[in-house]
Amino acid sequence: MIGNKYLQTLFNYPDEDTSLNQLLEMLKYKDMKFIDSLINPVDIDLCSEEEIIYLTKISALIDYYLQMHNIKVPIWIRNEKLQFDKPYYHSKRISDFEKLKLQYSNPSPFRIRNVYFDLDGIERI
Repeated sequence: MIGNKYLQTLFNYPDEDTSLNQLLEMLKYKDMKFIDSLINPVDIDLCSEEEIIYLTKISALIDYYLQMHNIKVPIWIRNEKLQFDKPYYHSKRISDFEKLKLQYSNPSPFRIRNVYFDLDGIERI
């Protein structure tokens, strides 16, 4: 079990894209209740494999946005268990060339986890 009520709610969304959009909204507009809740560590050893996969995806986004806002990144977000062995590309309809481009253009919070998002796609209006 994830333990953080915000992250658990996001994980429980029936649609992952909707969940990620909600997360991006909270990060972009600096929802301080959400950001403050991240201080309490998630015990990754108590999480299911499905939860760890989800946490790996969102930890890259959280790390990236907290750095963009000059907010200290909680240590648990950078847990070495939150990374994939093989590259994960959120966009499913991209060419091999686009995948390679993402690997080189994504900032380190994404690369160290082997999680790749189109940065234009995660930018909020």
